Amino acid sequence: MSGSIPEKNSLIPKICRVVGRRVEAENVVTLCLEPETGGPWQSAPGQFNMLYAFGVGEVPVSVSQCASDNEPIWHTVRAVGPVSAALCRLQVGSTLGMRGPFGNAWPLDVAEKKDVLVVAGGLGLAPMRPVIQHLLTRREFYGRVVVLYGCRSREAIIFDEDLAAWAQNDDLELLVTVDRADQAWGGRVGAITTLIDSQTFDPQSVLAMVCGPSLMMRFVVAALTGASCPESSIFVSMERNMKCAIGQCGRCQYGPHFVCRDGPIFRYDKIGSLFRIADI
Repeated sequence: MSGSIPEKNSLIPKICRVVGRRVEAENVVTLCLEPETGGPWQSAPGQFNMLYAFGVGEVPVSVSQCASDNEPIWHTVRAVGPVSAALCRLQVGSTLGMRGPFGNAWPLDVAEKKDVLVVAGGLGLAPMRPVIQHLLTRREFYGRVVVLYGCRSREAIIFDEDLAAWAQNDDLELLVTVDRADQAWGGRVGAITTLIDSQTFDPQSVLAMVCGPSLMMRFVVAALTGASCPESSIFVSMERNMKCAIGQCGRCQYGPHFVCRDGPIFRYDKIGSLFRIADI
């Protein structure tokens, strides 16, 4: 799972135009981008790009829908700082800079012929969306496909239309839960680990992919290993504090790893000793 030096073209910023914009939740916006320079582009599920808000700065953002040929690429952004807030304010017709793609991808080739368990928390569904789209497009190559999604509340749920479509799709099983519910919520209530507890699968034939807040992932991994899922069959996304995207600035160092270069996707048995330490 070690990373490699990005191609030269990945380091050269491209000028992109916003051709679509959708508000997913409070302070969460999906931007649909087309290249004005440097296109077309390719990306794989799990990779990220560095998006640049002119005059403000740049931040890493996961791809929430991969591009192929001349199709647009999608990124879902939460406004949590000056740069991400500036990106969320962009409207259709606006331009921004982008360089990438960077990082490795979810192990969809390794998952072939296996049951696949996708576990996402909150905004963690964004980098999982291309995974689910890939699994459905190549459905015959995979066994049982289960998607578990948890959020703090109904208002924090993203990709409503996708979730509604997946719920009606016989090719996968979708379970959604919220930590807190109001009277309008008619779904499941409770931590996402309760969804794992409700599942019956052969732990030796399943591959799990997990993305979400650090605390949530820690509990999910504990639930999976407690259900006898091998650590080598669990993959986690460790996006954190990435800045340069090429492992030079040291900001995303994680023990001997640099998340932007060696990740952001890691096989759990490779980082488990670090992952279990809350303060790292």
